[in-house]
This record gives sequence, structure tokens and C-alpha cells, in this order.
Amino acid sequence: MTTIACGLLLIGTFLYVFWPERNIEAQRTKTRLEYLRERREVLFENLRDLNFEYRAGKYPEEDYAAQRATLENEAAEVVAEIDLLESDVLAAPQHT
Repeated sequence: MTTIACGLLLIGTFLYVFWPERNIEAQRTKTRLEYLRERREVLFENLRDLNFEYRAGKYPEEDYAAQRATLENEAAEVVAEIDLLESDVLAAPQHT
């Protein structure tokens, strides 16, 4: 009896988790600017974590420097693209 109850619970859980969303049109798609802003925040958080872990002694100097350079370069690219997109939005004529 317990096995049957566990099986039904497992099936119910899988259906709840993996059942497709019925109203796909209602889901909002992200703009490129929103995606880049989220990516920027993730990169900044990764840099903070990397600095913390380096100070805790988890990374040797060479690995830290390489990872930090990679993250900083990617963050600079993302920030530059955000600035470009925001300037395009501000420069676009407003229809009122």
C-alpha cells in the first residue's frame, strides 16, 4: 500500500514539474537589453565571488588573474552593448 502511494506521489510530482505551460503566448519574452542587464549582474556577482574565494586562499595567483581578466572583459563587452542599446533607445523618436 505504501509503495502504491509513493508511486502515485512520484507520478503526480513529475506531472506537476514537467507539464507544459498551457498559455505559452502569455509568457513574456525578454528584450536584448533585459537579457544583458541580467548578464551584467551575474558577471558582477561572479567577480565578487571570485575575489572572495581568492582571498580565502582557494585560487592561486595565476588562476585568479586569468579568471578575473576573462570576467572583466566579458563584463566590459556587456556594459558597452548595454550603453549602445540604451543610447539607441534614447535617440529613437518618441511617438506621442
